[in-house]
Amino acid sequence: MKIFSRGSEGDWTDLGGGNRRRVLLHTDELMMVEFAFEEGGIGALHSHPHVQASYVAAGRFEVTVGESTEILSAGDSFIAPSNVVHGVKALEAGLLVDSFTPHRADFL
Repeated sequence: MKIFSRGSEGDWTDLGGGNRRRVLLHTDELMMVEFAFEEGGIGALHSHPHVQASYVAAGRFEVTVGESTEILSAGDSFIAPSNVVHGVKALEAGLLVDSFTPHRADFL
């Protein structure tokens, strides 16, 4: 099991629309993923059974979780509970670091 990740490691997956993701680390119980967005990039509204905790590492995002929408900047964070609709819009180029429990098999 890999327990350390370096910033220079891992391949980015192009998601289109100026968005990309890179799985940093994962076990069966937990996964950490970087998402990079260009200004105006959209993380479309969606839901999944995983609990998601997200940290804004860079940039500014309009974040919707359920019925709430807020503007978050570098250093801010949010949680998307299991099966709650959520999504983001990058108000400027930015980076989110997301953790999922359990891991997202669809990302591997």
